[in-house]
Amino acid sequence: MIKISTYIHFTKEQREQARRTDLANFLISQGEKVKKSGSEYEWLDGSQKVTIRGHLWYHQYEQIGGDAIDFVRRFYNKDYAEAVEMLLNNCGGQIITSPPIEKEHKPFELPQRNNRMSRVFSYLLLTRGIDKDVLFEFVRNRMIYESADFHNAVFVGYDSSGKPRHAHKRGTVTSNSYKGNVASSQPEFSFHWYGTSNKIFLFEAPIDMLSFISMHKENWQENSYAASCSVSDRVLFQCLKDNPNIKNVFLCFDNDEAGQTANKRIADKLNSMNITNEILVPTHKDWNEDLIFSGERSNEICHQEL
Repeated sequence: MIKISTYIHFTKEQREQARRTDLANFLISQGEKVKKSGSEYEWLDGSQKVTIRGHLWYHQYEQIGGDAIDFVRRFYNKDYAEAVEMLLNNCGGQIITSPPIEKEHKPFELPQRNNRMSRVFSYLLLTRGIDKDVLFEFVRNRMIYESADFHNAVFVGYDSSGKPRHAHKRGTVTSNSYKGNVASSQPEFSFHWYGTSNKIFLFEAPIDMLSFISMHKENWQENSYAASCSVSDRVLFQCLKDNPNIKNVFLCFDNDEAGQTANKRIADKLNSMNITNEILVPTHKDWNEDLIFSGERSNEICHQEL
């Protein structure tokens, strides 16, 4: 059956009211679950995260977003008129609109350093299985440290002049999987390492990057590596800009739908730019699981030989 759109006249004020609908309240009214995350909310599109702030949304994996009308059209399969009508009729007509969002211009600032790193060392070496020589190299370069407040592992990204521009925080308590970027971090400078070879390896998270290096230690410093701290490609293209010697890109996102969708999206972009690339997929969900499994397997073999 062909769906025929019905023309509905909306005033300019009604269209604007619908567009500015607070999406967190709208989703709750539809029986959906949203999760508070700092000044924003998170909603899952299947297994993929959508960030919500007032009437605006952003799909982290597909890297698209819009306002409340765009949201209803995309996720509720409505045409424009149906989306506006649905938003205006929401909550019995008592629709809650969000005020104009003013961008915060809070300057980027690294979390205060703790005077010890025992929690971070314990977490990364023992829990995550990161090779100690690899970890210490990043620590020596002031790229990893422990925060003074919550004892998070902090992964620092610098620009080409050596100024810190990005910091990703990861909780060190196994029962708390907290992770997030410091406010005003610039994604094009997220956690990365520059080598001298023509290769770069791109990962979702710093721990995956460290895990991969731990499993491929030989002359690892010669290559370049980057962790997007998401599935964005912005740090990759910044690395390519800063290092014209890089000719081969290896995409190493997680072995799940979101990661592989991102791998393909970035590969297509690289192909259109005639940049050589290859997709590397971990055997398990991510590279850290591969590292941990390989360590457990080695222990099993040692016990069998004994």
